Amino acid sequence: MQFPQEGVYAPFIGPFDPCPPIRLKTYSLPPNLFIHFQPPGLPQFSPREALRKGTLWPDLYSSYTSKMNAKEAD
Repeated sequence: MQFPQEGVYAPFIGPFDPCPPIRLKTYSLPPNLFIHFQPPGLPQFSPREALRKGTLWPDLYSSYTSKMNAKEAD
């Protein structure tokens, strides 16, 4: 199963905002929003990989990338 990891929306930009506008904002979409119950026979990570990833099921794994580190690299 493949689910979107990020959502995007366009916030309201007021005419008197003192800061430069951010045209698009993103937010995280955790995979458990899309799986309402655990279907039988889901593939599983090995025990060692599951401990590293924080979940036993690849369908519930969501990698996290910090936007702070991406800004510092620019």
